[in-house]
Amino acid sequence: MTAQAPLTAAPGAPPASVGRMALGAMLLSTTSIFVVLAQVAPTVSAFYRMLFGGVMLLGWVVLTRRWVRVRWRDLTLALLPALGFSLDLIFWHRSILWVGPGVATLLTNFQVFLMALVGWWIYRERLGRWFVPGLAVALGGLWLLVGAHWSLFDARHRLGVWFGLASGVAYTLYLLSFRRALSGHTALSAAQFLGLMSLLSAGLLLAWGGVEGDTFALATARSWSALLALGFFGQVVAWLLMVRAMPLLPASLVGLLLLLQPALAFVLDVLLFKRPTGPGDWLGLALALAGILLGTLRKR
Repeated sequence: MTAQAPLTAAPGAPPASVGRMALGAMLLSTTSIFVVLAQVAPTVSAFYRMLFGGVMLLGWVVLTRRWVRVRWRDLTLALLPALGFSLDLIFWHRSILWVGPGVATLLTNFQVFLMALVGWWIYRERLGRWFVPGLAVALGGLWLLVGAHWSLFDARHRLGVWFGLASGVAYTLYLLSFRRALSGHTALSAAQFLGLMSLLSAGLLLAWGGVEGDTFALATARSWSALLALGFFGQVVAWLLMVRAMPLLPASLVGLLLLLQPALAFVLDVLLFKRPTGPGDWLGLALALAGILLGTLRKR
């Protein structure tokens, strides 16, 4: 899953922080691969990501002696981001299985444009001068990746494209509500709040999977190992690395390093799952990534 650059950042770029940020983004790029390798229903993989990740995060908080008593207000504040993240994973994991990890990860990263528009509309934040050109370039790249081949796709592939974009909308809801909760509304640390939210999200996903008739029993060692890795790397290690690095890096550099996630996810999709990829696809990827980067640029 993606992460959002901070609103402010220190002007320097310590090499250790750059390394943590890059490593975190690279670990995030593997999450969509683990979803495929788990070989379970999309809601099931989403449930175990949040369950395993939430337990691991809260365990880390306890071990580091940073636990704060959870109040009913904290649970209430965590409900909306839990709902947003649950919807994000419901859409995104289907998109991963139906259009491939690379394109699905790129599609959900279009949330940076929606976040900027929400900031402009609700918080009266100014759009960057490169926002509109960036959006145009990104849409051009997206057309080369999916629009140019639209008539060749079956109905499920087309729906997977829309689900990938819908996951970006749901992720925006998560980011906004998560940021609001941590802006002086809860005494919990970010790690403890994320762990709590993850477990609430796991409960919502369990309920949704029950409605769908999914089975949550894991029958193979491959499923167990892939889902444990999904929770550990995607929900815990990558997040802990990036949350330490983000405040110490310029926002423009954070945005650039975050693009490692969709870029590497696409490359891994080609290498591991033999995704048919021609020159037009690589050009589309490059344009989409460049447009997303332009869309994140702001005046310091």
